[in-house]
Amino acid sequence: MTEAVLLETIDPQGVMTLTLNHEPTRNALTGTGLTEALLDAFARIERNRDIKVLILTAKGKVFSSGGKIDEMARQIQPEVSSAALRQEYRHGIQRLPLALHHLEIPTIAAVNGMAIGAGCDLACMCDIRIASEKASFAESFVKVGIIPGDGGAWFLPRIIGMARAVEMSLTGESIDAQTALDWGLVSRVVPDEQLLPTATELAHKMTGNSPDIIRLTKRLLREGQQASLANLLELSAAYQAIAHKTPEHAAIVQDFMARKAQKKT
Repeated sequence: MTEAVLLETIDPQGVMTLTLNHEPTRNALTGTGLTEALLDAFARIERNRDIKVLILTAKGKVFSSGGKIDEMARQIQPEVSSAALRQEYRHGIQRLPLALHHLEIPTIAAVNGMAIGAGCDLACMCDIRIASEKASFAESFVKVGIIPGDGGAWFLPRIIGMARAVEMSLTGESIDAQTALDWGLVSRVVPDEQLLPTATELAHKMTGNSPDIIRLTKRLLREGQQASLANLLELSAAYQAIAHKTPEHAAIVQDFMARKAQKKT
């Protein structure tokens, strides 16, 4: 990882901010080293128990332009076979949604500008999306004659529903921040200068809670997207048994009981 590609900061509350920083390509994910840098960062975050929330944002006027056209020009050459391209996707950008989706800590995309193609999908890979008033979103793969090859067809319908996902994917047209809010693609729209402060404030509301319980709760929400009710309840029972034995839960219950006893005297 180099600072020309990805900037990292971490605050005392355990909130890490990763900032895409490749303005010459408008933070393209392919052909820039950004995908590799993100994968390296996610692996380190997963091993670091001191990191409690991740914020993903970008420098410049664009969150991410997605795929780099220069890279697509290489891919259409006769000497690059379809079989080779399939492996490039599997061992390249497709590792990104798997790594980000399976991070146990909460992830917040602070979308500062245009999120185009794979850039839109990158935002969708996060748990929460907050948009600047200047942000826009486009599932624009059809505009360049390709399909969403990085998981967008899985993420987008789960976030905004099938009908709107089909509309975005088959027209390739962009939607503005307010439409994204109306459609449930983002949870908040804020003035540009308030984007990172708002994302950080939200992250700090999470870091005040037990990090282990945050991780378990996120996992339950993820599993609930696919599991049957019976299976989710079974998993919830197991996780709840763990939760009841955490020191944080014990301290909260003991404090409540002490205050209750004090009121009786």
